[in-house]
Amino acid sequence: MDIYTIIFLALAVFIFLRLRSVLGQRTGSERPPFDRAARNAVQGAQDANVVPMPGKVIDQAPLAPSAEVTPPTDRWKSIAEPGTSLAQGLDAVATLDSSFDPRHFLSGARSAYEMIVLAFANGDRRALRDLLSPEVYESFDAAIKDREKHEQKTETRFVSIDKAELVGAEARDRTVQLTVRFVSQMISVTRDKAGTIVDGNPDKVADITDVWTFARDTNSRDPNWKLVGTGSAH
Repeated sequence: MDIYTIIFLALAVFIFLRLRSVLGQRTGSERPPFDRAARNAVQGAQDANVVPMPGKVIDQAPLAPSAEVTPPTDRWKSIAEPGTSLAQGLDAVATLDSSFDPRHFLSGARSAYEMIVLAFANGDRRALRDLLSPEVYESFDAAIKDREKHEQKTETRFVSIDKAELVGAEARDRTVQLTVRFVSQMISVTRDKAGTIVDGNPDKVADITDVWTFARDTNSRDPNWKLVGTGSAH
């Protein structure tokens, strides 16, 4: 061996002896390393505030009763008065659907209202089927069939939708229902095959108030609401 090999071997032996003296040797009587996660898993029944989790364990004191999440009294401001049955119904809906936003819902309901009214006037069954519950669809379809039988056509035009307000809310099992009162102005006329007017007035704006109920199954992946009940007052 050359001189460099001898020097490197001597240096390696020196480093090994130094590490041995610093780190010590295992004698067989050492205590096992402290495993906090394992201790928490075993003592879980004694310390109910600590939940064993893989990885880092962080002790956390239980929430004080006052820290529990409670709905603010004005959470439905401009939508429902605190303490009313409507506000309580909206609380129940929000419990089942944490993403529920009444203002977003009302915006969609206005669009659905206009789409359904126009689709019914035009006899558009395809559009109606996607927006109505089976029971309501059957009722609309029967009215369309009656027009077709008498060879009549309906023309409807919205002048304005002046108001869309929530008047009812309910949560039952996993289904939520919201009732909306729509106040609108529209022109509607029905003519026969010859063009003779059989109902309505093409030159008169009618004030219409409709009360519709929409429902959604919160278990369903479909986020859309469907019309499940209708009522109207002129």
